[in-house]
Amino acid sequence: MYRSNTFSRSRLATLVMSLAMLGALTTGCQTLREFTALSQVDFALDRVSGMRLAGVDLGRIDSYSDLSYSDLGRITSSLMSGRMPMEFNLHVSAENPSDNSVQARLLEMDWTLLLQERETVAGRLDREVVLPPGQPKDIPLAISLDLVDFVEGSVVDLVELALAVAGDERGSPKEIALRAQPTVQTAIGPIRYPGEITIVSQTLGGD
Repeated sequence: MYRSNTFSRSRLATLVMSLAMLGALTTGCQTLREFTALSQVDFALDRVSGMRLAGVDLGRIDSYSDLSYSDLGRITSSLMSGRMPMEFNLHVSAENPSDNSVQARLLEMDWTLLLQERETVAGRLDREVVLPPGQPKDIPLAISLDLVDFVEGSVVDLVELALAVAGDERGSPKEIALRAQPTVQTAIGPIRYPGEITIVSQTLGGD
């Protein structure tokens, strides 16, 4: 009887250990699949909206000549004071391929905005974005910066830069990029990418 109990407990211990190893292996495989899913997501610069320069709404402006005297006065006055605040929403499109069997879960993402290959401002997306296969998601990033900290030029130059970023195709082309360091939600908890990746790079404005 004693031997029988010992034998049963030994088998039970072996079974528990086997299940634990299987669980760890399954969790590891799930984590790997989630990492793979995020690495296959297609990130792209979709559009810019809500562009404001020194408080002037540029959504209704196509070129520098479209500025009213009031608009021009506000922008010029701002530049003379040593400031040129620019605010807009940068819309990043993220699409998990339809043939991917696992949904990607982006938990948060640190980002740095580059204009003309120059680092400007940085921020963090701090909300979870679930990316089911085959369903593109819009991820808006609120951007706010002072152009005079990063760009030298006249009022015309700064307005044209802002319009190019906003998507005016008649202005000279401007390069905009986004470097990011995502954190993905996995079966064993949040895991942060070990380094930055360039997920968005686009030339705006121009023909």
